[in-house]
Amino acid sequence: MNGRIDYTFCELREREVVNVADGRKLGRISDMAFSANGNVVGIIVPGEKKFFKNIAGAENIFIPWKCILKIGSDVILVDLNNNLAGVPFNAPPINPRECISPAG
Repeated sequence: MNGRIDYTFCELREREVVNVADGRKLGRISDMAFSANGNVVGIIVPGEKKFFKNIAGAENIFIPWKCILKIGSDVILVDLNNNLAGVPFNAPPINPRECISPAG
């Protein structure tokens, strides 16, 4: 055992994703994004559904792996500050230099 905790997608999708910046529940993981060499680069949660959009019309939100603060037994805590308030998954890649807002 290497002391590392590994998770399966099935385990992760059962946990609620919560943004600690505003306390908002973002939902459960619907998908994961991987780099070409197989590293996880982020998770994807369903976007807010609009009243006049059908269920398939909601945009998914991409959360960079770097923004995940803690994976608990029933919740995944992420920090999406105002500069990174959820990026539509089909948007071009972003460079999340920092997920936590600088003090000041």
